[in-house]
Amino acid sequence: MSFLRPDGDSEAHAVTRIRQIIIESSLNGDYSHAVESLQHPEPKVRATAFTILGAEGKLDLELLEAALLDTSSEVRCALAHLISTNHEIPAVRFLLDEDPSIVEIACWAIGERGEAAGEILEVLKEITESHSDSLCRESAVAALGALGNREALGSILKAVGDIATVRRRAVLALSPFDGPEVESAITKALEDRDWQVRQAAEDISK
Repeated sequence: MSFLRPDGDSEAHAVTRIRQIIIESSLNGDYSHAVESLQHPEPKVRATAFTILGAEGKLDLELLEAALLDTSSEVRCALAHLISTNHEIPAVRFLLDEDPSIVEIACWAIGERGEAAGEILEVLKEITESHSDSLCRESAVAALGALGNREALGSILKAVGDIATVRRRAVLALSPFDGPEVESAITKALEDRDWQVRQAAEDISK
């Protein structure tokens, strides 16, 4: 597959077409276009290729090493998504990414995976308690709830005192836990000034 732009095609249209070719060929079991596109100059094309190969279990260690050398935000975003199913991707690296949107995705992916080693759990707790971006805190506390590890309960309880969007997620994250501190937090949330927080508390109280 040529990386040259077809005559008359705008650059944006050419990129879209190449991404379509990668997706369509992979649906037919042909991953050669995806592999070739890992060297494409357009980050969106590379990200699509990595996403396809990762989703189909074709992202071997050699290709993964190449992906991890790619500094584009699009590729980092694609790899963060793949954390949910690929345990070879160093999750902590993306949890500590400078781009909050990538941190948010990485938190979500770990929650989807449903398991996390000690180091990952510690970083999730740190994000929940102190990340400057509220969406990251929200995603991290949701992941802690999905993991259901009691070591994270303290961080979840702290998040119950955060801004409303994070409080709502934190209350839902209490669902796997029990104990007087959990009951106290839920009781308090039932009287929260934000209706979504109250609704979350009602939902897990049923």
